Amino acid sequence: MNKILIVYYSRSGNTKKMAIAIAEGAKNVSGVEVELKNYESPEKLVNFDAILIGAPTYHHGMTNNVKNFLEEIALHNVSLKDKIGAVFGSYGWSGEAPRLVLEVMKYKFGMKVIESPLLLKYAPDLDGLERCKEFGKKIAEELSI
Repeated sequence: MNKILIVYYSRSGNTKKMAIAIAEGAKNVSGVEVELKNYESPEKLVNFDAILIGAPTYHHGMTNNVKNFLEEIALHNVSLKDKIGAVFGSYGWSGEAPRLVLEVMKYKFGMKVIESPLLLKYAPDLDGLERCKEFGKKIAEELSI
């Protein structure tokens, strides 16, 4: 069974709503197990086939929580090479954080990233939540190939 980890930070709750909808979409694909968490220790990341990071944008960048998580992975020399990686997040003005995280996943960790990150402005509406479900489903189906 393929395993997907969705780990996210959400101060306002918008990125959390996205994470829940993405998990729902991924769970609709058979043969896929999904874990949804606020945090996971870097050493346990090797147990997953795909890692999705929810990174909202605050003040034109990623939050310290997300930055520290990425730094912990690097510090512990956790190999994520060739694992599927994807990023999503809400934003108010600019939306840089998910793009920055995707670059780290691709160039620092050598992950096979799903381009482009899923970005939703402000709180996700019904259309946005549907896009999240499709995003989760797409990634789960990618594991099945």
